[in-house]
Amino acid sequence: MQRIQYHRYGGPEVLRLEDVEPRGPGPGEVLVRVHAASANPMDWKIRDGMMPAVTGRTFPRGFGTDFAGVIEAVGTNVTRLGVGDEVLGGTTLQGPGAFAAAVVAEQARVVKKPSTLSFEQAAAIPTVGVTAFQAIIREGMVNAGQAVFIHGCLGGVGRAAVQFARSRGASVAGSCRPVDTEEARALGIDPIVRFDFDPDSLTGGFDLVLDTAGTLSAKTAGTIVKRGGRILDINPTPAKFARAAVPGEYRVMVAQAVTADLEAVAEAAGQGALQVPIGRIVSLSEAITALTELEVSHFPRNGKLIAVPD
Repeated sequence: MQRIQYHRYGGPEVLRLEDVEPRGPGPGEVLVRVHAASANPMDWKIRDGMMPAVTGRTFPRGFGTDFAGVIEAVGTNVTRLGVGDEVLGGTTLQGPGAFAAAVVAEQARVVKKPSTLSFEQAAAIPTVGVTAFQAIIREGMVNAGQAVFIHGCLGGVGRAAVQFARSRGASVAGSCRPVDTEEARALGIDPIVRFDFDPDSLTGGFDLVLDTAGTLSAKTAGTIVKRGGRILDINPTPAKFARAAVPGEYRVMVAQAVTADLEAVAEAAGQGALQVPIGRIVSLSEAITALTELEVSHFPRNGKLIAVPD
């Protein structure tokens, strides 16, 4: 089968579309024929070698984590899923490879696809959906009547977080580029500010401040959060973990592979309560060019890049 992979860490120039021999599923794993895969910023951070202690140094490595498709085989101890099931899910950081004709994934990271979703729509939601769900509901513990500020409200995670927060009955404010103000307003975000906003105008206004862009300063976040509120950052770095170790409202959140959370995300998407826009769909043979354009020129903006089989 064909797979986009790389033989060393580096920029988009290391990506290759190559023939590989697929392996069968091991215990607790499923083999999925990929119908669609989606790109996340995490994917090129892994490819760049930003997390070698987590991702390892075994090559070649497949590119991409999020996928949707049909199960072709199951390993031993797989009881929740079966051959022929339409599914969505993700791979581990150590074993990515969703941009391929087929992928092996742990059963715990795969759930059934709602029939109301296309494979393309389903592939768009795993990482951004679970990250937003855990930030808003698990870590943020957002409830009706509370106020949430989302820095980067129109990014993949930001947009999903807006929808989960509003579904909980919270009011949502956020930051985005001025050109995207109308789109943010259509999502029910109010007030809407620029990325470099003056925090004094929003002093002590929010129960949860969620930084999805990773660029909100400590001073700004501390100014706008309420006393006793929470500040969550989903962009981990050693310096941020050190800051989070100090008692206070600031925390770094790393999304976890929780089957029940992925099922909740899939259900919300299937019911139309979570919508992740798709900006571009390309074939697997076109995907390296498209991935390079996404990383270098940020095209498409405000929509997921999806790769489908040729």
